[in-house]
Amino acid sequence: MTNTPYSVWIEAEQWEQLWNEDDDNTDVVVRFEGGSEWMATFFTYQNIFSMAKKNEETGECLRGSYFWASEMILVRKITRIDIEVVIKNLLADGTFESVFKLCED
Repeated sequence: MTNTPYSVWIEAEQWEQLWNEDDDNTDVVVRFEGGSEWMATFFTYQNIFSMAKKNEETGECLRGSYFWASEMILVRKITRIDIEVVIKNLLADGTFESVFKLCED
């Protein structure tokens, strides 16, 4: 998989409003040549704090007592460049398939 060409789709790039690269989250899909698609959600560290505060106010997740997300990747900033660097690193060190989830039909 390391040398297989792929493309990266970032949900936030489809939003009408700009996202906050320091305090946001977005789904990311990696499509490999040959058809397999893998998904993960990128969160900024700050976004976890912001979501915990929101949950405390709304009552979700036991009033902010916990937070969870499947296929979660924490990053300092959410930019295309930062996301692509993380993906390349995960592919290079062999952990991509442990972090991203294979999207099945």
